[in-house]
Amino acid sequence: MEIIMNIIRGILIGIANVIPGVSGGTMAVSLGIYDKIISSVTGIIRRFKESMWFLLQIFVGVGIGIIGFAYAIEFLFGKYPFPTAMAFIGLIIGGIPMMLDALQLDLRRKHKKIGAGHVSAFLLLFALAVALPLIGTGTEADLSTIQVKTIVILFFIGMITSATMVVPGVSGSMVLLILGYYNSIISEITGFLDALKEMNLTGVGHGFAVLMPFGIGVIVGIVVIAKLIEWLFAHYRAITYSAILGLILASPFAIFINQYKTGTLSFSIPTVLIGVVLMLIGTYVAWFLGGLGSQD
Repeated sequence: MEIIMNIIRGILIGIANVIPGVSGGTMAVSLGIYDKIISSVTGIIRRFKESMWFLLQIFVGVGIGIIGFAYAIEFLFGKYPFPTAMAFIGLIIGGIPMMLDALQLDLRRKHKKIGAGHVSAFLLLFALAVALPLIGTGTEADLSTIQVKTIVILFFIGMITSATMVVPGVSGSMVLLILGYYNSIISEITGFLDALKEMNLTGVGHGFAVLMPFGIGVIVGIVVIAKLIEWLFAHYRAITYSAILGLILASPFAIFINQYKTGTLSFSIPTVLIGVVLMLIGTYVAWFLGGLGSQD
């Protein structure tokens, strides 16, 4: 049962990573497994079997979420942008009480109160997450021709993107959008899968040449940023929680700002009602899965 639940959590994290404005790290926090993912990545050598088994379950789900949702994202956000956004906002909201409990618990353990450092970290990261969607240029990279330079760039793009995927509240897909690689990478994923189904070796080779360096960069970035976050939790746990809380609370603003910029933000009474219902369902799902995750 726990294996299935971890795969489901991974699917939700994978889906979150595909949507601009939604953070996979935030989803992991909301589902109650963020700390465990970080400790598993950083402790994979010391606790190889245990860490690898847990990460395998999560990454299988992430892969299913990314591949499956790569096809669905254009349809859902094209046809039902507001209800879809509200469902993910609900998933984000559902994890906030658990974050507040973790912050308060750490403060009680150290006999401290919320101070200027905690407030500053919260406000700074809140402002960063809100400002991020406003930076995009709208230009998109051309990946039709693969050169050595392109492979190197894709590796570093993967590193940057994965680093932001790991940090709660910062959307990896939003960073891809800002850098001009989001639509290109999504197209390469769907194109690679289509080429596999059609046994188109040229298309498979091109997709492999694009996605392999990007994927290696993602793995390297996750390991590097996980080490940094583990160090921050060890030395500045309460302040780190405050910063993450700022990023998480800013996520709904980032989602709607992105929809406004792309011209997909629209309202009607039925869509608002459906959106509210989906938000409540998402909140419950995150609260339920987060409670299970925190018990592990």
